[in-house]
Amino acid sequence: MLRVLISRRWLGALAVALAFAVAAFFLGRWQWHRYEAKAARADRIHAHYDARPRPVEDVLGAAPLPLALEWTRVTMHGRYAGSQTLLVRNRPFEGTYGYEVLVPLVDDQGSTVLVDRGWVVNAKTAETPPQVPPAPSDAVTVTGWLRRSEPSLGRRPPAGQLASINLQEASRQVGRPLLGGYVVLEVERRPDGTSPPRPTPLEAPDTDLGPHQAYAFQWWAAMAGGFVLVWFGARREYREGKALEPGASLVPAARKVRIWDEEDA
Repeated sequence: MLRVLISRRWLGALAVALAFAVAAFFLGRWQWHRYEAKAARADRIHAHYDARPRPVEDVLGAAPLPLALEWTRVTMHGRYAGSQTLLVRNRPFEGTYGYEVLVPLVDDQGSTVLVDRGWVVNAKTAETPPQVPPAPSDAVTVTGWLRRSEPSLGRRPPAGQLASINLQEASRQVGRPLLGGYVVLEVERRPDGTSPPRPTPLEAPDTDLGPHQAYAFQWWAAMAGGFVLVWFGARREYREGKALEPGASLVPAARKVRIWDEEDA
């Protein structure tokens, strides 16, 4: 059997099996890292999403929001700078694309926080602006969830619009410094307790872990597949070679009887 395995043909097959095993190992690691990233994100959301809201100044400063604090539920009091409303292009909601509506809010400490008030559908043409419920002009108390700045897409949309929620680009558009994270609006209240009209609230974050863990285990289990095929192939060749050696007893195969042969008998 060893003589068959070290033949040129089967050594080549072993090399292919080894290459496949190495590729399957790294593909499994890639899927496992994706699973770990989704699991960590889900843990952050579950830890913060329904927690008691914290004052925004206790969590958010000028520095970028740490990943561990994303989705922290916060509250703040201030006034919107409605004239500096920004629209984020190409944002999906329940299978339809539209805009997310960002409005700077100046809180009681004088800091400016960008608030994502929700989503509006596209207008009939790209040249027509969408209809956006205006931000209230009086003071409001805002409760929502902190999000990190998104990467820049390197595009230059029209004035008053953004390609992504990149806080540096938003800061240049509104002409004032912004704190290091933005707030996804949950609810806003006027002093009399009423809620002003607002865009459609965004969907709750997805915490599904997906199939990545199962895919990782499948890739790692498949690492042995190539070696198993090589083993069975070499074993079959070895047995066939043994059967053809001088002195090996050859047992003739049983003759198959066809139906029409039985009928002719």
